[in-house]
Amino acid sequence: MKDNFSKNSADYAAFRPEYPAAVYPYIFSFCNDKTAAWDCGTGNGQVAKVLAENFTTVVATDISANQIENAVTKDNLHYSIQPAEQTDFDAASFDLITVAQAIHWFDFEAFYAEVRRTSKKEGVLAVLGYGVFSMEGDTNAILQHFYKDIIGPYWDAERKYIDDNYTTIPFPFEDLNTRTFENTYSWSIEDLVGYLSTWSAVQHYKTKNGKDPVALLFDDLQKTWGPNPKKKANFPILLRIAKINQ
Repeated sequence: MKDNFSKNSADYAAFRPEYPAAVYPYIFSFCNDKTAAWDCGTGNGQVAKVLAENFTTVVATDISANQIENAVTKDNLHYSIQPAEQTDFDAASFDLITVAQAIHWFDFEAFYAEVRRTSKKEGVLAVLGYGVFSMEGDTNAILQHFYKDIIGPYWDAERKYIDDNYTTIPFPFEDLNTRTFENTYSWSIEDLVGYLSTWSAVQHYKTKNGKDPVALLFDDLQKTWGPNPKKKANFPILLRIAKINQ
């Protein structure tokens, strides 16, 4: 698994979008029990914290110590630095395994073997993500140009799985029927810039060129922003769910 997020883990915790509240009870409705859950590639723990409010015990793993240092804490939430593909968890441990906006970085075959090993009989795997977002008004055209043409060459190859809305990830399980979710934010220009700064392609651009592409974009964003201090940002939610070890 690649680690593209340790350097800006504080920004990641501050600016990354959350998942809509309705997605969680929908996922939980597939679970037979709520005793134990594992959140893989937990990052700042944004999913793990919700799991901890609904499951007796939650473990959350990431390969980035910096991400975990900035993660949410709960009494029944236990973090460890481990790759999702090889953990020290006991077999048949979890009622639910989640991976949010991270599976495209994993070694699929090794990860799915670990899912099968650690899942209880009829445990649930929920793969979440958020697709390429859009903003209202003329600002969206500026952002699409930025995404595709300015930093497009700097995305890792795995980003294509996001562009394909996770429909092309290897998924060796029977998909359960899933609803469609989306999340809408009211963002200031500072919120938008903060989010863009968390993108791995932006970090790669900065490393290669010695300058921040988001800063170069700022004037164009201001010109299209208009009189209102906030604009709507819409994120399509990616979701695949399966029962494991049936």
